[in-house]
Amino acid sequence: MRLGLLDIGSNSAQLQIVEAAVGAPPLPVHAIRVPTRLADEVQPDGSLSVAGADRAANAVATAVDAAYRYGVDRLFPFVTAAIRDAENRDLVLDRIVQASGIRPEYLSGDQEARLTYLAVHAWYGWSAGRLLVLDIGGGSMELALGRNTDPDIALSLPLGANRLTRRYLESDPPTSKELKRMRRDVRDTLGDASDRLKWEGDPHVTVGASKTFKQLARLTGSPAQRKGPFVARTLRRDDLHRVIEKLAGMPAQHRSRLSGVSESRARQVLAGAIVADCAMTALDLDSLEISPWALREGIVLRHLSSLADDRDALPLQTLPARSEDGATVTTLPKQI
Repeated sequence: MRLGLLDIGSNSAQLQIVEAAVGAPPLPVHAIRVPTRLADEVQPDGSLSVAGADRAANAVATAVDAAYRYGVDRLFPFVTAAIRDAENRDLVLDRIVQASGIRPEYLSGDQEARLTYLAVHAWYGWSAGRLLVLDIGGGSMELALGRNTDPDIALSLPLGANRLTRRYLESDPPTSKELKRMRRDVRDTLGDASDRLKWEGDPHVTVGASKTFKQLARLTGSPAQRKGPFVARTLRRDDLHRVIEKLAGMPAQHRSRLSGVSESRARQVLAGAIVADCAMTALDLDSLEISPWALREGIVLRHLSSLADDRDALPLQTLPARSEDGATVTTLPKQI
């Protein structure tokens, strides 16, 4: 079947169309991105402006039209923190319904963490052992740790790159005072979460998922995305320090000229880099691998798992009970 994943975030509404089948990996067919720029429309009270709501609604309507054109069978539209956490969230969703005919779902931070972990676990396989996944979005940061397909720990923190840029980095480029204040507060927010994760012991594989980590890896020398998903990409903390120093010294307009940094993310990439650095420091990580799969692939995989049936199930049997002497106990029907 042809599935559509419509991710309505702070920078854009992204429609990813995949060919999907039970037991097979989701194969990308088309990708459509429509700018939303919602970070510019957050009001002091935490609501989105009328202009922001209209921009989100029009972007979704454009993406839905594309879903029809490309023959999407099933569509899963969802909003992340930019709209989910807005004070006027329901009004924004109503506006989207009026413009597009669909009402997006909103995932909780815990759901985002678990679905992203599911995708990364599927990509790396069981041989990865204990897996730690970090994901920095526009409004929040998710962390998940586990060994099985469902993580043992899933956390969501208010450390999104857009959120922090709006709150702390008023100047362009930012002042050293702004950067110090943001870094201090990020470390404080990470404190309890990092202690909880470290208590579980060292992970066997640590992975960064999301556009932020892909951009940072590209800035530190990893291969471009056009090289494909099977090329190994790594982010090292030492390299990240040099990138932060470079980004902090230039305005957003100049950052957008760097390889791997889009204009819509140029202003927030510095905050994302600082969150990544603080998290890696708090968790004693010298490096992490970059996963090509993240939240959208996790949603597809979760949907496909719900379609699996037991028509070909093997006839597994429950072992009959035994007495202490080893004899099989036959349970007789109760006499009335």
